[in-house]
Amino acid sequence: MAAKFNEKYLKIRTDMNIVGDVLVEGFHILALFAIGASIVWSAAFAFIGMIDQGHATIKDILLLFIYLELGAMVGIYFKTKHLPVRYLIYIAITALTRLMIDFVSGEHTQEIDIIYIAGGILILCFAALILRYGSYNFPSTSLEEIAGEKEGQSDQ
Repeated sequence: MAAKFNEKYLKIRTDMNIVGDVLVEGFHILALFAIGASIVWSAAFAFIGMIDQGHATIKDILLLFIYLELGAMVGIYFKTKHLPVRYLIYIAITALTRLMIDFVSGEHTQEIDIIYIAGGILILCFAALILRYGSYNFPSTSLEEIAGEKEGQSDQ
């Protein structure tokens, strides 16, 4: 009697896990499409603004690069389920570069602000370098590879 109860309990629990996995995956897909659509929408309006202006400034072009990096990051996450942190660093570097251009083109700016921004960019560049070095020399193992290794060991 207890064994039958345990079997039913395990069956219900397995079914609930399957439903939960489907709901989480569905939310992931829906959220990624919403984020991707927001990026495309924002980039399109920025581009339309440039057309209305009749020209594009370097700040406008850097903004489009930020949208491009965000879109690439969403695409990579959609395909691999891994968030590429390097892309966030590239976006931050581009955003700080835009801010620096704002400060340099402004008439009333303190030099120390420009130095702070340049220092921030330098720190982010070092962080990207460390991440590249680490990912090249110490590649991560995906869950699928780990599962495949375990299956291969059990077959032997």
